[in-house]
Amino acid sequence: MAPLKINFDKGTLILQNVPKPLQAQLADTHWDERTLTFRAPAYRYRQIISQLRAHDIPYQDTARQFTLEPFTLQKTTRPYSYQTEAIDAWHANGKRGVVSLPTGAGKTLIAILLIAEMQRPTLVHVPTIDLMHQWYTVLTEHFGQAVGLYGGGYHELETLTVTTYQSAVMHAPYYGNRFGLAIFDECHHLPGEQYQYAALSSIAPFRLGLTATPERVDGKETRLYALLGECCYEARVHELSGKTLSEYRVVTIAVEMEDTERVQYEEARRVYLTFLKQAKINMGTPRGWHTFLWKASQTEEGRAAFKAYLTQKQLSFASTTKREWVWKLIQRHCGDRILIFTQDNDTAYQLGTRFFLPVLTHQTKLKERNAFLNGFRDGTYSILVTSKVLNEGVDVPEANVAIIVSGSGSVREHVQRLGRILRKREGKQAVLYELISKQTGEHFVNKRRRQHHAYQSSRHTPCAVKPK
Repeated sequence: MAPLKINFDKGTLILQNVPKPLQAQLADTHWDERTLTFRAPAYRYRQIISQLRAHDIPYQDTARQFTLEPFTLQKTTRPYSYQTEAIDAWHANGKRGVVSLPTGAGKTLIAILLIAEMQRPTLVHVPTIDLMHQWYTVLTEHFGQAVGLYGGGYHELETLTVTTYQSAVMHAPYYGNRFGLAIFDECHHLPGEQYQYAALSSIAPFRLGLTATPERVDGKETRLYALLGECCYEARVHELSGKTLSEYRVVTIAVEMEDTERVQYEEARRVYLTFLKQAKINMGTPRGWHTFLWKASQTEEGRAAFKAYLTQKQLSFASTTKREWVWKLIQRHCGDRILIFTQDNDTAYQLGTRFFLPVLTHQTKLKERNAFLNGFRDGTYSILVTSKVLNEGVDVPEANVAIIVSGSGSVREHVQRLGRILRKREGKQAVLYELISKQTGEHFVNKRRRQHHAYQSSRHTPCAVKPK
């Protein structure tokens, strides 16, 4: 009988000459009528090889196109004890798994040490162009060799390469058999409908996920663990605060709306909620939002309800009293480096115009964006206003104050924004302010979010006062 053959084909594995008793046992393997062979997703490579070895079945492997690769560290690094523990936990988990550490705690160093240790061609996945360039710089400094870039106009493949998730989805079916170690930074993005193909199309037997918050609102972290391995190590913000991260406190300021804005809010809220009740829409279900959009598009009443939804959101997110508080906090922290976060671009630009501040959004051109970030780092600008652009993937260690004017309400966003101000610096005391409109949906969302350990273990100060 001819030996079993394994080939790589456009992000999948083709298996030929599979013994009949084994056909139903191989992981995720199905008969393909087009090629008259068995086929499996590429990420099942390691499991299939392990099964073949366990059954002492000889095979010919042409799928794997990588060998050992000598990576030599050019910089002496001394990991913290928790970083060593994370590395040990990853090894104990079969050289697979997700490591969850707060922003600023040194996830990148863990990856660098594992690259040097594993000695396999490595592909690092990141969600943004900014992160791709940051990883490129760090890897070049630590290994002193050519580092490839795939994304943002680059198509350079090296034994050590950084790619964006978006580029990996498109190109992994063609190079997914050339890397033995796959690293996924901000890996909570991976379970998305498209991004997961970056992992599915790769045969890499060794996988590392890095994130501050693996949990997802849609519960798809189970998919993340299926693709990368279980969460094998976690350290929380409060455990590292004052040690490798700056000490911090969270101040929640509940603000009253002005009377005219309160009347507008209550009326818009009434129109929105009345429509939900009449249309029998439960916004607490996974499909609630999609059902609302669909039904709202059907009638004039629905379109009025959608407009009312936007109105009540905008009033709670950017009330006059919140703007007054922003100015008060800017004055209070004169001389500090302040990041001001908003939920939407309009509010960010309104604040920028009102207080003559630089604004960073997804609409900001690259050169202007770099000028603002560099200016913030060197002290030319002491304040930056942003919507979501600085939530993740941008290193601004100088920042020590964050003012959240509005946000999505998710725990992940809160932890990410908190992480922007936690980079350790001598004598640094970080403080995060949350401005919450009283007696609005925003207030109740914040109340639920405060159950997260980042609140429970910080010095959290709730207050409800008016600015003078």
